[in-house]
Amino acid sequence: MSLIEKYEKEAKTFLKCCHRLAANMYVTGFGGNLAWKLEPNVIMITPTMMNKGDIQMQDLVFIDVKGETIEGTRLPTGEKWMYLKFFEERPDIKSVLHCHAPNVGAFAIMEGENWLMRPYFPETTHEVGPVPVVPYAEPITQKLADNFSPYLQKYNSFLMENHGIVTMSPDTIEWTLMNVELLEMTAYSILRALSTGQKLKELSVEAVRDLDNVMVKRNNPLFGAPGRYRSLVDIWFPEIRSKQ
Repeated sequence: MSLIEKYEKEAKTFLKCCHRLAANMYVTGFGGNLAWKLEPNVIMITPTMMNKGDIQMQDLVFIDVKGETIEGTRLPTGEKWMYLKFFEERPDIKSVLHCHAPNVGAFAIMEGENWLMRPYFPETTHEVGPVPVVPYAEPITQKLADNFSPYLQKYNSFLMENHGIVTMSPDTIEWTLMNVELLEMTAYSILRALSTGQKLKELSVEAVRDLDNVMVKRNNPLFGAPGRYRSLVDIWFPEIRSKQ
């Protein structure tokens, strides 16, 4: 049995996510890519130089952890080295999505304070986590992949400086996409609030600590590598953790 037959259900979900990204204009042209680790040595990934709205079942590519194609007629995305880095350094991660959602993208080209490192909405606080800026590097290079290393153990979402966003999760590609959509709406709200000239009102330490209860009820893992943090407060308020 071929991999596309074995993972037909997952492939259909993968395609739905590709098409939703394109329909929402989170990707344009050939931009953006997705990857889903289905087995320890099997990764479903998008092909290079295709609009995500045009990708069909026969276009999907399967690669191994060394980046070699094991099934598919197209070449995998040129960013495969970035994905291999993610899966190597974060073995708990199952799916990763890179796109250019416009409101999140605005933060990728802003100087000054990174507002996405502060908690404003409960859902973003306990489902997405802080979003640090990864320094710019030329796309489709090992340098770009390597720039993520200082951040991979701490976070699950990343702003790529002057480029876009990467979000990963230990869940399905659809869950990862929903986190991207949640972050995009959060970015939109922050930009709208900033445009009024008023100060932003973030969640208190107590409010963030209470969200640990939501994490337990939903059986959601904390962000970053397993065991890295004990509480959402450790993640969002590292200055408090450092004093303990």
